Amino acid sequence: MLKRLLLLLAAGPAFLPIATAQQLGPLTVEKIMRDPAQWIGNSPSNISWAEDGKRIYFTWNPEKARRDSLYSISPSGGTARKVSLREQYALPAANGEYDQRHTRKVYEKDGDIYLLDLKTQRAHRVTNTAERELDPVFALQGQLISYTRAGNLYTWDPATGETVQRTDFRRGNRPSDASTDKAEKFLKAQQLALFDIIKLKDQDAKARQRQQKALARLRPKAIWVGQQSVRNLRLSPDGRYVTYTLAQEPSAEKVAIVPNFVTASGFTEDISTRTKVGAAQTAYQLGLYDIGRDTTFVLGYRELKGLDEQPAYRKEYQLPAKAPVPADSAKAKSAAGKKEKPATELRRVIPYGPFWSEDGRRAFLVIRSTDNKDRWIVGLDPATQKINLLDRQHDDAWINGPGIGYDEGNVGWLPDSRRIWFQSEESGYSHLYTLDVTNGQKKALTSGKFEVQRAQLSQDKKTWYLTANKVHPGEQHFYRMPVSGGELTQITSLPGSSEVTLSPDEKTLAVRYSTANTPWELYVMDNKPGAKMRRLTHSTTPEFESYAWRMPEVITIKARDGADVYARLYRPSSPQAQGPAVIFVHGAGYLQNAHKWWSTYFREYMFHNLLVDKGYTVLDIDYRGSAGYGRDVRTGIYRFMGGKDLNDQVDGAKLLTEKYSVSPQRIGIYGGSYGGFITLMAMFTQPDVFKAGAALRSVTDWAHYNHGYTDNILNEPYNDSVAYARSSPIYYANGLKGALLMCHGMVDTNVHFQDIVRLSQRLIELHKENWELAVYPVEDHGFVESSSWTDEYKRILKLFETNLKPASGATIGSSGRQ
Repeated sequence: MLKRLLLLLAAGPAFLPIATAQQLGPLTVEKIMRDPAQWIGNSPSNISWAEDGKRIYFTWNPEKARRDSLYSISPSGGTARKVSLREQYALPAANGEYDQRHTRKVYEKDGDIYLLDLKTQRAHRVTNTAERELDPVFALQGQLISYTRAGNLYTWDPATGETVQRTDFRRGNRPSDASTDKAEKFLKAQQLALFDIIKLKDQDAKARQRQQKALARLRPKAIWVGQQSVRNLRLSPDGRYVTYTLAQEPSAEKVAIVPNFVTASGFTEDISTRTKVGAAQTAYQLGLYDIGRDTTFVLGYRELKGLDEQPAYRKEYQLPAKAPVPADSAKAKSAAGKKEKPATELRRVIPYGPFWSEDGRRAFLVIRSTDNKDRWIVGLDPATQKINLLDRQHDDAWINGPGIGYDEGNVGWLPDSRRIWFQSEESGYSHLYTLDVTNGQKKALTSGKFEVQRAQLSQDKKTWYLTANKVHPGEQHFYRMPVSGGELTQITSLPGSSEVTLSPDEKTLAVRYSTANTPWELYVMDNKPGAKMRRLTHSTTPEFESYAWRMPEVITIKARDGADVYARLYRPSSPQAQGPAVIFVHGAGYLQNAHKWWSTYFREYMFHNLLVDKGYTVLDIDYRGSAGYGRDVRTGIYRFMGGKDLNDQVDGAKLLTEKYSVSPQRIGIYGGSYGGFITLMAMFTQPDVFKAGAALRSVTDWAHYNHGYTDNILNEPYNDSVAYARSSPIYYANGLKGALLMCHGMVDTNVHFQDIVRLSQRLIELHKENWELAVYPVEDHGFVESSSWTDEYKRILKLFETNLKPASGATIGSSGRQ
């Protein structure tokens, strides 16, 4: 047995470069982990149309250069050409806002504002300053253009060329008009009484002040915001109100430091990263400046339905804790058993908007609770500073989903200026809804056990264009639908994923398309159901194409609770009886990988092909918590990461043994980030199921991860200690039996290297011997260097070859160095 920690510094050159060849030949780790741009090819991305529809622009790198470049191609085909820097400088920005008649576009480029006439394709430069102007939009029904500069709102009139400053926000507190000190007041009165010259100067000063006040009436009111910052400034359609968001950053919070050891200076340099979950967060308010009354207000939310409701999980802490906690940590038990009184104060919220109707008469806000368990859509009356509830979506877990996200989500007005539209998981799947603000009538435009992933209105506001996984959770297609709902008409048809960008006249689609075994390419097709797609790019190299990359089978696993769990299955052409298998666990954040298009985990995909060549069966599971399957799957990990998500891996292992002739003694598991976390939980809590595991850049203790992600799923550690105790691998480390490989970048600013160091110390103190740690001194969370990828996956392959093959000999725990 290994008697000491095996610390492997492995970021230096670990392999000799492989000469480029036309034939890939047998797969090896060295081959598949090379720079993908050099031997696979670089797929087109960032698709956009020229405003006149004559060219399609995209980022590409067919020359295998150090950086991608901007290319363009005619939608009718031909040769793609690189866009020169001079031409790029003259191009309008892809993003921007169109006026209601779709005749003009306003946009920001390189910190200046431009107005484009879509008929003549001529751009007028609105600003040309050293300061950066941002957020240009049309205002006053298109008569003006508003934008922000240095935290204030300005408007520009295309008819007169006049620029007007609309707000005057100032950091700090309003200066006092006069001294309140009694001694100073006495001395000043004495001076005025004794000296005529002082009296005359005082009179002159007061005259100047009166003149300045008269002039000040022509300028915006000075609004002092203390230490708050001002964001999201918007002018109301009638020009009377300016709305803005006030953000109050928390007082100095302790920030985690990541040391960088390999530096150009030769000295260790500290990287300041982030706070940890539970730290104080920025507080937000919606401010309203009534220009006509020269008055400012801060919107209140006390009447919001449910604002005083405490999260459901808090009820658990009013009774003895019943949730299971790890048996190997007395401290964790003690923390989990604490009885805490539920808070009674109103929950804090974050406002988004307002969003104004086209006629300028109505506005609504999206308001979200900071614990992310409620989203309210409310009407806003700026004249009275009152809000009225239009819709509330509540989730005992957390609000999210396609078209919903963590902010305002996908929302807007229909052209009648009476109905708003938005996406909601009210049915359990993200669908499109409308709501009449005059009578409260809500209507679901789409429904079913599928998700609407993207939605946009046509230019004439008569048609919806949607991307949805209606055919299969692992396929994405483009649809159209009448604005008031009705039949979904499928336009794209090929299995896989179609990412569509509409041409300016909406007659043609630029389609970024891929399948599970072919990378993304650019196609074009008519905007008609079943129209033929015409390919415009060819990105992959002959070497990459020389190997018959497998099309994984997408299967379902019947989980122990009855749920259907989707997975990718890779099998040898002639699998051996009682053969080895590996389960791959994708990362999280909100992600799907058991789908029918080219994966962002393309290196892992190629590694799975290599494993199959060596006789392994590979299973890649979209466990509970994955995207693409609706609310219940998305929130299936709430308050217990390592619960249902790990059960799905175990149920997958059971399926492999019962249906695919895999030996129950020869199953390994690996993954990165959340996949590394699940690997640790599997090796610590299911040691009889998994013989070997590779945990990459793993979260080992959720109390040390960031707030934005962790707080949604586990709440705050000081409020829900049970959830953290049962979800963190460090508490279960005593259960390790099989062979464990851990790999981590030392400059990881996402999952800090400290995570794996703490777990290593825990394993040392528990006298565990069958583990090793490989560290990568120059790598962040996502590896960049090919040498690092190669070293890491050679170790993973050796782990599995050593421990899952029957004739391979000893394991990590008994054979020595790996």
